[in-house]
Amino acid sequence: MDNRIEKIVFALSDKKAEDIQVFDMRNKDYFVNSVVIATTMGERHGLSLLDHLKTELKGAGEIFLNVDADDNWTVIDMGDILIHLMTPAYRLKYNLELFLKEREDEMKKIRSIES
Repeated sequence: MDNRIEKIVFALSDKKAEDIQVFDMRNKDYFVNSVVIATTMGERHGLSLLDHLKTELKGAGEIFLNVDADDNWTVIDMGDILIHLMTPAYRLKYNLELFLKEREDEMKKIRSIES
């Protein structure tokens, strides 16, 4: 895990985000290099995590290109890293982990056909 991802994971865990997962999307023909997904304890906790990430990461020179936030799901676009902060119900409903895993499997199949 690179230093930038470690800072993100530490900042999230420091403020009690749960079930933090990191997906390496390099070489998977995806539009970012890494995806971080974390479960919040609710709307207020999600906003608190967002504020904490901004405080911790902007001071380290990170740039937040876009933030899309609502009561259940916040997406933070840092260019090459996407961070998803989701309530438990939304994380279960949208199951991004499965989508990212399927993307990885799809790329493995394409590479084996090209070889």
